[in-house]
Amino acid sequence: HVQLVESGGGSVQAGQSLTLSCTASGKVYTVAWFRQSPGKEREGVAKISAGGVNSYFADSVKDRFTISRVDFGNTVHLEMNNLKPEDTAMYYCAAKSRSRAWTTGLSQDTFDYWGQGTQVTVS
Repeated sequence: HVQLVESGGGSVQAGQSLTLSCTASGKVYTVAWFRQSPGKEREGVAKISAGGVNSYFADSVKDRFTISRVDFGNTVHLEMNNLKPEDTAMYYCAAKSRSRAWTTGLSQDTFDYWGQGTQVTVS
């Protein structure tokens, strides 16, 4: 069973940046970030394909967030720029255990592994 470990969360002021990292203990394919604020449903933020060629972003973070893969694909970074108070949430890393055709959108049901989350607070 692959484990995902997130890091990099913290408290920042609006307009500042943070980079979240997700490290997998084994081979994973598409990796995504989701977030959840108190009282709200979990929502997709961004995802990156196994080879790092394709990426997808939710409209709410497009043009502010970037996603990348390093370390032979075992680590994924989510660079968050120009943070806003509405970005405050627990951020979760998720990954797929198999190679699947690339599609747009972020459906939680298609991800097999989940991390414990890292808190991001923007004031």
